[in-house]
Amino acid sequence: MKKILLIEDDSFLIDIYTTKLKEAGFSVEVASDGETAFEKLEEKKPDLVILDIVLPQINGWEVLRKIKSIPKLNDLKIIILSNLGQKEEVARGMNLGVAKYLIKAHYTPSEVVKEIKEII
Repeated sequence: MKKILLIEDDSFLIDIYTTKLKEAGFSVEVASDGETAFEKLEEKKPDLVILDIVLPQINGWEVLRKIKSIPKLNDLKIIILSNLGQKEEVARGMNLGVAKYLIKAHYTPSEVVKEIKEII
């Protein structure tokens, strides 16, 4: 079973995505902030990370930068799932090596799961 780490601070979205991902056969861990995300990444490397950019304490850009600076996590597949949809934001994410940059408003949870399946 493929393991996904969902880094998201909105409890409503956590519920929706956790349910959809589990229905699709994935194991899901959740971190609602950057600190918790790194604790979970230390425990066990997931197959994929779904990362929101707007997070409490450490924002998603800092989380992404830190993940990319850790050699054992450097090849980790990351999808940004954010409401920040400006061209500069998307380009920044792609330049930092994410597999996909999905804008929340443009994708239903089912479509997000479909994108994940294509990447894993």
